[in-house]
Amino acid sequence: MALDREPGQDGPPIHELLAQRWSPRVYDPGHELTDEDLRTVLEAARWAPSFGNVQPWAFVALRRGDAQHAAFTELLSRGNASWVPRASAVVVTAHRVTEDDGATVDYAAYAAHDLGQATAHLSVQATALDLHVHPFAGFDHAGAAALLEVPAAWELTIGVAIGRLAPPESVEASDPRLAERDRRPRARNPLAEIAFADRFGTPLR
Repeated sequence: MALDREPGQDGPPIHELLAQRWSPRVYDPGHELTDEDLRTVLEAARWAPSFGNVQPWAFVALRRGDAQHAAFTELLSRGNASWVPRASAVVVTAHRVTEDDGATVDYAAYAAHDLGQATAHLSVQATALDLHVHPFAGFDHAGAAALLEVPAAWELTIGVAIGRLAPPESVEASDPRLAERDRRPRARNPLAEIAFADRFGTPLR
């Protein structure tokens, strides 16, 4: 599975919850997310750091089997429509871009960053609950905003699929292409290409 890393991807050890985090597509369509687990992952998001403590994030939870979830899945891109509906739930995220009256907010430049931190907290908490999440952007944002009745002061950002992994053998039988994608080892850009010392481009010591 994609918990494996490509050769040469070793680095300093990180916390197990972070090391085990990955974004699968092979969700168990029979798993149901409990109310407690859903509230717990959203509680983790609630306690993320925030610029000026303005907390410019919002989340709409859609459970598989509900009418709103079914309507949302009709708005997915072709690539995401093959796997997102199998997840136990989708949390659609939004960040505030103006005041309710349309007035400019001084934290607008940081709102998406803060939402990203909240989503990361959600992801780590889900891993601690033996769940997996997969953030995705491929859906009709305007259509979803209308479906979910998102106020104009908020901008939909991404969806987050949440669920439990399907047994590998069931995935192979139902959708071998998805199974193959989830078997690919993980890789990231080397630390030397993204982390610098003193100024941009200077290797980290």
